[in-house]
Amino acid sequence: MFPPHRYYYLHNFQRALAWVGERYADLLDADEHRFLADFQALPQASQALMVRMLMRRGPWFRASRLVYEEIGSAVDAAAPLVSLGWLDALAPMSLDELFGLHTKPELCGLFAGSASGPESSPQSSPQSGPDSGLPLERPLKPSARKADLLDALRAAHDTPRPYAEWFPGAQEPVWRVMVGDLCERFRLMFFGNLHQDWSEFVLADLGVFQYETVPFDASSRAFQTRADVDAYLVLHACRTALDDGADIAALLVTVQGCVSQNAWLEKRRAKVLLRIGQACERARDWTAAQAAYEHCAYPGARHRRIRVHERMERYDAALALALQARDAPESEEESQRVARMLPRLYRAIGQGRPTRAPVHAVPRTDLTLQRPARPASVEFVTRDHLHQDDAPVHYVENALLNSLFGLLCWPAVFAPLPGAFFHPFQRGPADLDAPDFHERRQALFADCLAQLDTPVYRDLILQRYADKAGVQSPFVFWGALSETLLTQALDCLPAAHLKLVFTRLLRDVKTNRSGLPDLIRFWPAERRYELIEVKGPGDKLQDNQIRWLQYCVAHGMTVRVCHVTWQEGEA
Repeated sequence: MFPPHRYYYLHNFQRALAWVGERYADLLDADEHRFLADFQALPQASQALMVRMLMRRGPWFRASRLVYEEIGSAVDAAAPLVSLGWLDALAPMSLDELFGLHTKPELCGLFAGSASGPESSPQSSPQSGPDSGLPLERPLKPSARKADLLDALRAAHDTPRPYAEWFPGAQEPVWRVMVGDLCERFRLMFFGNLHQDWSEFVLADLGVFQYETVPFDASSRAFQTRADVDAYLVLHACRTALDDGADIAALLVTVQGCVSQNAWLEKRRAKVLLRIGQACERARDWTAAQAAYEHCAYPGARHRRIRVHERMERYDAALALALQARDAPESEEESQRVARMLPRLYRAIGQGRPTRAPVHAVPRTDLTLQRPARPASVEFVTRDHLHQDDAPVHYVENALLNSLFGLLCWPAVFAPLPGAFFHPFQRGPADLDAPDFHERRQALFADCLAQLDTPVYRDLILQRYADKAGVQSPFVFWGALSETLLTQALDCLPAAHLKLVFTRLLRDVKTNRSGLPDLIRFWPAERRYELIEVKGPGDKLQDNQIRWLQYCVAHGMTVRVCHVTWQEGEA
């Protein structure tokens, strides 16, 4: 037997199955319970082969492509899996799937009836037999691409058939994994999402990713009912189908009927509705877009509804909804957008233009710089131009202030609240973007921000930077940080200004983590700083950048916009 470490991937999969079996036993059906028991009873080589196949792109696999030293013969290891029905050599295979398994020379050998040239010889495929050729509908040039060969064969071979019928002379078995959907369900239940996969275990074992250890008990899980899991899978399928150009009306009906009592699933459903509405707008189907947005509570949907009313020339309805948003905005982003829309809507109904609230003027600097000899971003060129030994300039964008917040508020961010953490590979809490993220942790964040009223916050942040180095966080940009940068920032950024920034971050975590100025300049001897947003030729301020700039000016934080043009002539 090989050393245990050779089966690291198998041990990780076994760990995940045990986790699911322990925490989700009440949500599993008979087939899923049977899989857990049968998998445990399999020979080690068969278990390992199953996991190897699940971790690769399938669902079809050629035995000759399953070469693993620790497993040995793939045919022998597959036999128990075939007996259980987890692998099937007789399942129907489409022409596209067949093409996914073979190289072009092999396919030309297989479909050799009308192809010409040396590439089309049956001997091109080492696995072909004397009766393996299937005729082409029309001659194919030897230089044709694989995709051209596929197109040439579609009309005559549109019916799926077992692999043995496609390739009677094959010298190896080919299997279809039949438990892929079941194991995807296990993956979803373990991670609480489908964007993480089993490689998380490997990356953690190798130290590529480190995760904060958050205590949670066996009852901590992403889904509380089997219907929750079903709803997630339906929504995921709808989102994928939308990207693939499926019928929008049918998707809208499906998503509208996929209501859940699970708050974060409802948010996910609302996001899919928003995406459907946007797809309808792109298709200029205003009625369908309005139907999608009307039932959507996702941030931004109300603003989209106003726009659709306007497109449909329903100006009264658009203005009424815009006034609701103005009086009770869901966010600063919506307030900004509605303020921009209201004058236009008032004009559309023949009323005078309303008085707009005054905005804070942001200081501006204009620079003319030598165009760099080699391609370089305007931010880096500006940084280098402004940098002085006694006034260093750093390119930080969103990294520095978010990281200072994440380090100071680490205990609040990683608090083991119900529904926040349910597996050991989470970069941050599952409810990070939820509207009540701050509210649920209000006392914890208040305690963290209170440290800014004492001298200890500086040492606390530096110590946490050392203690948590490399641990995944939704706020801390480890690659952009250094002890020098942190020291200069803590020396030059007043605690009161940090509290202002952190307070605004907590108002809308999802939106306000971005839009911060590109550069920061420090004067260490004077213990002061300046934030600088850089704009190159033709570049304009984005909405989230405008909101941050105006907030900084309104609260006495030193900030400016630097507009750069390139000097004419040689570099």
